[in-house]
Amino acid sequence: MRQGLAERAAALRSRGIAPRLAVVVVGEDPSSAAYVRSIEKVAQKIGIDVVVDALPESAGDAAIRAHLARRGDDATVHGLILQQPLPAGRSIRAIADALPVHKDVDGTNPLNQGRLAFGAGADFVPATPAAVMLLLERSAKWPLRGREALVVGRSAVVGLPVSLLLIAQGVTVTVAHRATADLPGHVGRAEILVVAAGMPGLIPGAWIRPGATVVDVGTTVRDGALVGDVDYAGALETAGEITPVPGGVGPVTNMALLRNVVVAAERAHASANSS
Repeated sequence: MRQGLAERAAALRSRGIAPRLAVVVVGEDPSSAAYVRSIEKVAQKIGIDVVVDALPESAGDAAIRAHLARRGDDATVHGLILQQPLPAGRSIRAIADALPVHKDVDGTNPLNQGRLAFGAGADFVPATPAAVMLLLERSAKWPLRGREALVVGRSAVVGLPVSLLLIAQGVTVTVAHRATADLPGHVGRAEILVVAAGMPGLIPGAWIRPGATVVDVGTTVRDGALVGDVDYAGALETAGEITPVPGGVGPVTNMALLRNVVVAAERAHASANSS
Protein backbone atom coordinates (compact mmCIF):
# COMPACT_ATOMS: atom_id res chain seq x y z
CA MET A 1 0.00 0.00 0.00
CA ARG A 2 2.81 2.40 0.87
CA GLN A 3 4.54 1.80 -2.44
CA GLY A 4 1.34 2.32 -4.41
CA LEU A 5 0.57 5.57 -2.61
CA ALA A 6 4.13 6.82 -3.11
CA GLU A 7 3.77 6.26 -6.86
CA ARG A 8 0.44 8.13 -6.96
CA ALA A 9 1.86 11.00 -4.87
CA ALA A 10 4.87 11.23 -7.18
CA ALA A 11 2.57 11.40 -10.19
CA LEU A 12 0.69 14.30 -8.60
CA ARG A 13 3.91 16.12 -7.75
CA SER A 14 5.09 15.73 -11.34
CA ARG A 15 2.03 17.76 -12.32
CA GLY A 16 2.71 20.43 -9.71
CA ILE A 17 0.26 19.09 -7.10
CA ALA A 18 1.72 18.52 -3.61
CA PRO A 19 -0.71 16.31 -1.63
CA ARG A 20 -1.20 17.94 1.77
CA LEU A 21 -2.93 16.93 4.99
CA ALA A 22 -3.78 19.46 7.69
CA VAL A 23 -4.17 18.09 11.21
CA VAL A 24 -5.97 20.37 13.66
CA VAL A 25 -5.01 19.65 17.26
CA VAL A 26 -6.77 21.37 20.16
CA GLY A 27 -4.84 21.45 23.42
CA GLU A 28 -2.09 19.02 24.37
CA ASP A 29 -2.75 15.30 24.61
CA PRO A 30 0.25 12.91 24.68
CA SER A 31 -1.50 10.12 22.77
CA SER A 32 -2.64 12.56 20.10
CA ALA A 33 0.87 13.95 19.78
CA ALA A 34 2.28 10.45 19.31
CA TYR A 35 -0.35 9.63 16.67
CA VAL A 36 0.33 12.82 14.74
CA ARG A 37 4.08 12.11 14.78
CA SER A 38 3.44 8.65 13.34
CA ILE A 39 1.35 10.14 10.53
CA GLU A 40 4.07 12.71 9.76
CA LYS A 41 6.74 10.01 9.63
CA VAL A 42 4.84 7.76 7.21
CA ALA A 43 3.57 10.67 5.11
CA GLN A 44 7.12 11.90 4.55
CA LYS A 45 8.10 8.51 3.12
CA ILE A 46 5.13 8.56 0.78
CA GLY A 47 5.50 12.15 -0.40
CA ILE A 48 2.57 13.75 1.40
CA ASP A 49 3.01 17.04 3.22
CA VAL A 50 1.56 17.28 6.72
CA VAL A 51 0.89 20.58 8.48
CA VAL A 52 -0.17 20.58 12.13
CA ASP A 53 -2.41 23.42 13.30
CA ALA A 54 -2.12 23.68 17.10
CA LEU A 55 -5.02 25.48 18.74
CA PRO A 56 -5.02 26.33 22.46
CA GLU A 57 -7.01 24.21 24.87
CA SER A 58 -9.16 27.28 25.55
CA ALA A 59 -10.38 27.40 21.92
CA GLY A 60 -14.17 27.24 21.87
CA ASP A 61 -16.44 25.52 19.38
CA ALA A 62 -16.85 28.68 17.31
CA ALA A 63 -13.09 29.23 17.04
CA ILE A 64 -12.47 25.61 16.04
CA ARG A 65 -15.26 25.73 13.45
CA ALA A 66 -13.88 28.97 12.00
CA HIS A 67 -10.41 27.44 11.69
CA LEU A 68 -11.79 24.37 9.92
CA ALA A 69 -13.67 26.63 7.52
CA ARG A 70 -10.47 28.54 6.70
CA ARG A 71 -8.66 25.31 5.95
CA GLY A 72 -11.63 24.27 3.85
CA ASP A 73 -11.05 27.34 1.68
CA ASP A 74 -7.29 26.70 1.45
CA ALA A 75 -6.64 25.24 -2.00
CA THR A 76 -3.20 23.96 -0.92
CA VAL A 77 -4.79 21.58 1.62
CA HIS A 78 -6.45 18.46 0.26
CA GLY A 79 -7.23 16.54 3.46
CA LEU A 80 -8.30 17.84 6.85
CA ILE A 81 -8.79 16.06 10.17
CA LEU A 82 -9.70 17.25 13.65
CA GLN A 83 -7.64 15.17 16.05
CA GLN A 84 -9.48 13.52 18.91
CA PRO A 85 -9.90 13.38 21.85
CA LEU A 86 -10.90 17.00 22.24
CA PRO A 87 -10.35 18.84 25.53
CA ALA A 88 -13.00 18.54 28.21
CA GLY A 89 -16.01 20.68 27.40
CA ARG A 90 -15.57 20.37 23.63
CA SER A 91 -17.90 18.05 21.72
CA ILE A 92 -17.11 16.58 18.31
CA ARG A 93 -20.86 16.55 17.62
CA ALA A 94 -20.95 20.33 17.84
CA ILE A 95 -18.02 20.73 15.45
CA ALA A 96 -17.94 17.82 12.99
CA ASP A 97 -20.27 19.36 10.42
CA ALA A 98 -17.74 22.21 9.98
CA LEU A 99 -15.30 19.78 8.35
CA PRO A 100 -15.62 20.29 4.58
CA VAL A 101 -17.04 17.07 3.12
CA HIS A 102 -14.60 16.96 0.18
CA LYS A 103 -11.61 17.24 2.58
CA ASP A 104 -13.02 15.12 5.42
CA VAL A 105 -10.49 12.32 4.97
CA ASP A 106 -11.36 10.59 8.25
CA GLY A 107 -15.11 10.49 7.54
CA THR A 108 -16.09 12.57 10.59
CA ASN A 109 -18.63 14.92 9.02
CA PRO A 110 -22.20 13.67 9.75
CA LEU A 111 -22.96 13.85 6.03
CA ASN A 112 -20.21 11.35 5.25
CA GLN A 113 -21.34 9.18 8.16
CA GLY A 114 -24.93 9.28 6.92
CA ARG A 115 -23.90 8.32 3.40
CA LEU A 116 -21.94 5.41 4.85
CA ALA A 117 -25.08 4.25 6.66
CA PHE A 118 -27.05 4.70 3.43
CA GLY A 119 -24.65 2.29 1.78
CA ALA A 120 -23.32 4.56 -0.98
CA GLY A 121 -22.00 8.01 -1.70
CA ALA A 122 -19.64 8.62 1.22
CA ASP A 123 -16.73 10.74 0.02
CA PHE A 124 -14.41 9.06 2.52
CA VAL A 125 -14.61 6.03 4.82
CA PRO A 126 -13.13 6.61 8.31
CA ALA A 127 -9.53 5.41 8.41
CA THR A 128 -9.71 2.80 11.19
CA PRO A 129 -12.85 1.03 9.87
CA ALA A 130 -11.32 1.17 6.38
CA ALA A 131 -8.17 -0.46 7.78
CA VAL A 132 -10.25 -3.28 9.28
CA MET A 133 -11.80 -3.96 5.87
CA LEU A 134 -8.43 -3.78 4.09
CA LEU A 135 -7.12 -6.44 6.46
CA LEU A 136 -10.19 -8.62 5.95
CA GLU A 137 -9.79 -8.33 2.17
CA ARG A 138 -6.45 -10.08 2.59
CA SER A 139 -7.74 -12.70 5.02
CA ALA A 140 -8.64 -16.32 4.41
CA LYS A 141 -12.31 -15.42 4.94
CA TRP A 142 -12.53 -13.17 1.86
CA PRO A 143 -14.98 -12.88 0.17
CA LEU A 144 -17.09 -12.28 3.26
CA ARG A 145 -20.58 -12.74 1.87
CA GLY A 146 -22.68 -15.12 3.94
CA ARG A 147 -20.27 -15.29 6.87
CA GLU A 148 -21.15 -14.55 10.49
CA ALA A 149 -19.33 -11.69 12.20
CA LEU A 150 -19.32 -10.20 15.68
CA VAL A 151 -18.29 -6.61 16.29
CA VAL A 152 -17.53 -5.96 19.96
CA GLY A 153 -17.84 -2.21 20.46
CA ARG A 154 -20.55 0.16 19.29
CA SER A 155 -18.80 3.52 19.04
CA ALA A 156 -19.50 5.89 16.16
CA VAL A 157 -15.74 5.96 15.51
CA VAL A 158 -15.11 2.23 14.94
CA GLY A 159 -17.81 -0.25 15.92
CA LEU A 160 -20.76 1.26 14.07
CA PRO A 161 -18.97 2.05 10.77
CA VAL A 162 -17.27 -1.37 10.76
CA SER A 163 -20.65 -3.06 11.15
CA LEU A 164 -22.04 -1.01 8.26
CA LEU A 165 -19.09 -1.89 6.02
CA LEU A 166 -19.50 -5.57 6.87
CA ILE A 167 -23.22 -5.44 6.11
CA ALA A 168 -22.39 -3.92 2.73
CA GLN A 169 -20.31 -7.05 2.04
CA GLY A 170 -23.25 -9.35 2.73
CA VAL A 171 -22.10 -10.39 6.19
CA THR A 172 -24.50 -11.40 8.98
CA VAL A 173 -23.44 -8.98 11.71
CA THR A 174 -24.03 -8.94 15.46
CA VAL A 175 -22.92 -5.88 17.44
CA ALA A 176 -22.04 -6.49 21.08
CA HIS A 177 -20.29 -4.67 23.93
CA ARG A 178 -18.72 -5.40 27.29
CA ALA A 179 -22.13 -5.64 29.01
CA THR A 180 -23.71 -7.98 26.44
CA ALA A 181 -25.40 -11.00 27.99
CA ASP A 182 -23.57 -14.23 27.08
CA LEU A 183 -20.71 -12.46 25.34
CA PRO A 184 -18.71 -15.73 25.32
CA GLY A 185 -21.49 -17.42 23.36
CA HIS A 186 -21.59 -14.67 20.76
CA VAL A 187 -17.79 -14.74 20.39
CA GLY A 188 -17.80 -18.51 20.02
CA ARG A 189 -20.17 -18.37 17.02
CA ALA A 190 -18.29 -15.71 15.05
CA GLU A 191 -16.25 -16.62 11.99
CA ILE A 192 -15.02 -13.01 11.94
CA LEU A 193 -14.39 -11.20 15.22
CA VAL A 194 -13.66 -7.47 15.33
CA VAL A 195 -12.98 -6.12 18.82
CA ALA A 196 -12.97 -2.38 19.51
CA ALA A 197 -14.17 -2.03 23.09
CA GLY A 198 -11.14 -0.31 24.64
CA MET A 199 -10.93 -2.87 27.45
CA PRO A 200 -7.65 -4.82 27.62
CA GLY A 201 -8.00 -8.58 27.69
CA LEU A 202 -11.79 -8.47 27.32
CA ILE A 203 -11.78 -11.50 25.00
CA PRO A 204 -9.92 -14.60 26.25
CA GLY A 205 -8.56 -16.97 23.65
CA ALA A 206 -10.73 -19.81 24.94
CA TRP A 207 -13.89 -17.98 23.82
CA ILE A 208 -12.82 -17.74 20.18
CA ARG A 209 -14.23 -20.08 17.54
CA PRO A 210 -11.50 -22.38 16.16
CA GLY A 211 -10.18 -20.96 12.91
CA ALA A 212 -11.84 -17.57 13.34
CA THR A 213 -10.32 -14.41 11.85
CA VAL A 214 -9.73 -11.88 14.64
CA VAL A 215 -9.10 -8.16 14.15
CA ASP A 216 -8.12 -6.45 17.41
CA VAL A 217 -8.65 -2.68 17.22
CA GLY A 218 -8.14 -2.08 20.95
CA THR A 219 -5.16 0.01 22.05
CA THR A 220 -4.57 0.68 25.74
CA VAL A 221 -1.31 1.52 27.47
CA ARG A 222 -0.74 -0.81 30.41
CA ASP A 223 2.50 -0.77 32.40
CA GLY A 224 4.14 1.20 29.60
CA ALA A 225 3.15 -1.26 26.87
CA LEU A 226 0.41 -1.08 24.25
CA VAL A 227 -2.08 -3.94 24.59
CA GLY A 228 -5.24 -4.93 22.74
CA ASP A 229 -8.71 -6.07 23.75
CA VAL A 230 -7.97 -9.71 22.91
CA ASP A 231 -5.71 -12.03 24.90
CA TYR A 232 -3.26 -12.43 22.04
CA ALA A 233 -1.26 -15.34 23.46
CA GLY A 234 -4.40 -17.29 24.21
CA ALA A 235 -6.00 -16.42 20.87
CA LEU A 236 -3.00 -17.82 18.99
CA GLU A 237 -4.05 -21.27 20.23
CA THR A 238 -7.51 -21.00 18.66
CA ALA A 239 -7.78 -18.33 15.98
CA GLY A 240 -6.97 -19.03 12.36
CA GLU A 241 -5.74 -15.45 11.85
CA ILE A 242 -5.24 -12.55 14.25
CA THR A 243 -3.83 -9.03 14.10
CA PRO A 244 -1.30 -8.14 16.81
CA VAL A 245 -1.25 -5.05 19.01
CA PRO A 246 0.85 -3.07 18.32
CA GLY A 247 1.63 -3.56 14.65
CA GLY A 248 -1.73 -4.69 13.31
CA VAL A 249 -4.58 -2.27 12.63
CA GLY A 250 -2.56 0.86 13.52
CA PRO A 251 -0.12 0.96 10.59
CA VAL A 252 -2.89 0.08 8.14
CA THR A 253 -5.02 2.89 9.58
CA ASN A 254 -2.26 5.36 8.72
CA MET A 255 -2.20 4.00 5.16
CA ALA A 256 -5.99 4.26 4.86
CA LEU A 257 -5.93 7.87 6.03
CA LEU A 258 -3.11 8.87 3.68
CA ARG A 259 -4.79 7.02 0.81
CA ASN A 260 -7.81 9.28 1.35
CA VAL A 261 -5.52 12.32 1.18
CA VAL A 262 -4.10 11.15 -2.16
CA VAL A 263 -7.63 10.51 -3.47
CA ALA A 264 -8.69 14.01 -2.37
CA ALA A 265 -5.69 15.53 -4.15
CA GLU A 266 -6.42 13.53 -7.31
CA ARG A 267 -10.05 14.67 -7.25
CA ALA A 268 -9.06 18.30 -6.73
CA HIS A 269 -6.64 18.07 -9.67
CA ALA A 270 -9.28 16.46 -11.90
CA SER A 271 -11.86 19.09 -10.89
CA ALA A 272 -9.44 21.94 -11.63
CA ASN A 273 -8.72 20.50 -15.08
CA SER A 274 -12.40 20.08 -15.94
CA SER A 275 -13.44 23.58 -14.90
